[in-house]
Amino acid sequence: MTNFKGKVALIGTGFVGSSYAFALLNQGAARELVLIDMNKEKAEGDARDLNHGLPFSSPMKIWAGDYIDCRDADLVVITAGANQAPGETRLDLVDKNINIFKSIVNEVMKSGFDGIFLVATNPVDILTYATWHFSGLPKERVIGSGTILDTARLRYLLGDHFDVDARNVHAYIMGEHGDTEFPVWSHATIGASPLREMINMDSLQTQRELEEIFVNVRDAAYHIIERKGATYYGIAMGLVRITKAIFNNENSILTVSALLEGEYDMDELYIGVPAIINRGGIRKVIELPLHEKEREHFAHSANTLKDVIDKAFQR
Repeated sequence: MTNFKGKVALIGTGFVGSSYAFALLNQGAARELVLIDMNKEKAEGDARDLNHGLPFSSPMKIWAGDYIDCRDADLVVITAGANQAPGETRLDLVDKNINIFKSIVNEVMKSGFDGIFLVATNPVDILTYATWHFSGLPKERVIGSGTILDTARLRYLLGDHFDVDARNVHAYIMGEHGDTEFPVWSHATIGASPLREMINMDSLQTQRELEEIFVNVRDAAYHIIERKGATYYGIAMGLVRITKAIFNNENSILTVSALLEGEYDMDELYIGVPAIINRGGIRKVIELPLHEKEREHFAHSANTLKDVIDKAFQR
């Protein structure tokens, strides 16, 4: 990424977008932030509110703007779109949001934007594919938030179960950010110890406990939406984590939605997988050796997404 400015253009200042902006400011993860929304007054209000917090944070230039402001952004983060309502799955949002995204991406590209897209709107795997399809950018520069939040939920619940700091738990959720996602127990570790060496994975009691943890991860959004209408704090922090990995050229491994071209025996599909993230975007997809059941889960999740993409784009 040449002429790096540390500039983020955020499209969508709803619950997720405004939470991302707040987390970005608190963590000092960018130098410039422009807020873009159809509701210009909302974007202006958020910009003023965030600017009033600058005496308590790192320096950052924050303003409400328009698509033309994307032209020199290093990163465009899209959180705009229809939200998941109670009783709706993420895949129910496909038709509503693809048309919205076609308009957004076309406007961004008309500005002369040549940076990285980061997509958070659901269904994130489908809409990240749509962003790549509409933008014409290389696959490494179009990233979805994927299963980064699901992975964080899994780490939190495992840490709570074993009474260990979640930052010392290493485990992945892979697949669709949705109902067909799955845990990769074969690569889960607590500190440096593989999970399978800490507990008896063949015990029925252990299997029941792990299944309960996973179900709570998979269904977390439904429970939160029932109680407060939307989820936004966790995903906002996940987006900042990806932003920092890009801006700081970290080469960190995060479970994002990435385009597969032969990895895991899949092609032309965005799906949640571990990948190395740096200033160029996705440096490499990590192809984990999965157990047989995990391979079956991945194939099922991938085929579910492929069916939706094929219908949406009439491939």
